[in-house]
Amino acid sequence: MIVVLRTFAIAGVGVAVFKLLHLPLPWLMGPIFACLAAALAGVKMRGIKPLNDTMRTILGVAVGATLTPAVLATFPAMWPTLLLVPIMVAVIGVIGVPYFQRFCGYDFATAYYATMPGGLQDMIVFGEEAGANVRTLSLIHATRVMVIVVALPFLLIGIWEADLSNPPGAPATSIPPVELLLMAVCAIAGWRLAKRVGLFGASILGPLIVTAALTLAGGLHNRPPAEAIWAAQFFIGMTIGTKYAGITMAEIRKDLAAGLGFCGILIVLTLIFVEAIYSLGFAPGMETLLAFAPGGQAELTVLALIVGADVAFVVAHHVLRIFVVIMGAPLAARVFRTRLAK
Repeated sequence: MIVVLRTFAIAGVGVAVFKLLHLPLPWLMGPIFACLAAALAGVKMRGIKPLNDTMRTILGVAVGATLTPAVLATFPAMWPTLLLVPIMVAVIGVIGVPYFQRFCGYDFATAYYATMPGGLQDMIVFGEEAGANVRTLSLIHATRVMVIVVALPFLLIGIWEADLSNPPGAPATSIPPVELLLMAVCAIAGWRLAKRVGLFGASILGPLIVTAALTLAGGLHNRPPAEAIWAAQFFIGMTIGTKYAGITMAEIRKDLAAGLGFCGILIVLTLIFVEAIYSLGFAPGMETLLAFAPGGQAELTVLALIVGADVAFVVAHHVLRIFVVIMGAPLAARVFRTRLAK
């Protein structure tokens, strides 16, 4: 319990420092950097996973509440960019696997699952079954998410002059109590139902689906309050930072360095795809960047909410990316078994 309280205190200090220095996204970036610094200093930290997952349901509700009939009517127009998602995943694989295997010296299983831009937990589970190094996967994917989340605000400000100081929602006092209660029910019920049927990303997609159904039926007219989304940012940032707890100098030299190098590759690939899509007129540049950046679904959803981007567009592309990666896992496992047999 002391370790958990210490972790919360460190994350809280991060928020306070970012607010004091007027840095962007204090509720998200503050905990990331504070917990990362503490982890590199050897401080033991640990979050509460059920509480972390509960906070992610807020983002599912926030996205579901935006899916009005008018927004759903825009979905057919997304098909050109949705078709490019599997292509981008394939390009990442073609470049990333040789990078990790030949340049960084990892075995094939570790190289493959370190490359694939899926969810952290999914890649660790599949990688462990394939015989990959689980600790290496955890550090590389944590680095991918962290670097993408840190780099995007600067790109959003530098290219589109996005205002990251906008509150992500209305104050809780301005939302009818009945709707706040309905949102809480959608969050918990959607998460539990999605988890029961084995839906990937259950803590976000379950609440999203249930909330969208209620919104389309006319039962909801507001998104979760700003206070709830700030809380979600806090726990997401703390979770990313604590992934580095217990890291050794050997892991910094090899795994962290390999992850940072791969992030450079990912950023270049993302910018190439974004420029191509924007030049062809398929989608606006800011929405395209948020939709194709290979970060975590929760983190990109937060950024989309804050800058006022088309959240449905962004989430649709990330869901497809994760679906493509997960569906490709059985095929990859078959390749591993064939290689081992030879």
